[in-house]
Amino acid sequence: MRSSPGPECQTDPVTCRIASVQMEAVPSDIDGNVARIARLIVAASAGGADLVLFPEAAVTGYDDGAFAGPLPDLADEEWWAPLQSAVDRSGVTAIVNTAIQRDGCRFLGDVILSPGRIPLAAYDKQHLHDSESSVFSPGAHGAFFTLKGLQFALSVCYDANFPEHAAAAARAGAHAYLNSGAYFPGGEHRRDLHYAARALDNGMYVVFSGLVGEPHDFIGGAAVFDPLGRRITVAGEGEHLAFADLDPNIVADARRHQRMWAQRRESLGEQRHTGSLDTASAQR
Repeated sequence: MRSSPGPECQTDPVTCRIASVQMEAVPSDIDGNVARIARLIVAASAGGADLVLFPEAAVTGYDDGAFAGPLPDLADEEWWAPLQSAVDRSGVTAIVNTAIQRDGCRFLGDVILSPGRIPLAAYDKQHLHDSESSVFSPGAHGAFFTLKGLQFALSVCYDANFPEHAAAAARAGAHAYLNSGAYFPGGEHRRDLHYAARALDNGMYVVFSGLVGEPHDFIGGAAVFDPLGRRITVAGEGEHLAFADLDPNIVADARRHQRMWAQRRESLGEQRHTGSLDTASAQR
């Protein structure tokens, strides 16, 4: 496992160091994936992280076969106990995405594990691909949390393709938009374009954590984008931790100069057809 150090750690006490994880998750190997996640939580702590973000379906693996079988449930402590132990020992807060079952439904959900707290199923993916929508239910609401004075909004993969999702997070006060994803081969351009645009549009950090490797040759790309849409740290090949220090003062400065987030119109009115230019017009 390798790591990108990112910018030097700031001395300002309100900054928050985040680690974005790039990892492989073996379909249906919950015990093995949990052990890997726990190890990476400890590695994130060793790198000075306050917060660590994991990819989509990191616990179950992203695969139709895994999604069709029994899924983790927060009511069953056995699977998440090693993760809670890791955050308790390391002092790091972890955002772990997994296919999960709850109240008879299935979701692609973010679980927040924080030292000394009970795990919280905080957010469920709202925008589902066609193949996902036959298995999972969409989330009913957005979600954000506060850590070290910064507000972090949650999202999962395809959510970030929709500008209004990140815009809602910015309106709620988010300094950073966290996205757990799994991109297939050929998705590099779309992946990087979406995350850079969400950052610039809203003057906030965007943090992406991606699966890599089998079973679908996932392409990773874990990275952090600053509030001007510039990629400030990116994972290398294979398993990797990409670190960055998030500073709310940089968010405030970006929003003073880039005003799109504040000047967005809630309504643009109706779309009016002004006529066809393919037909002959009236004589002047």
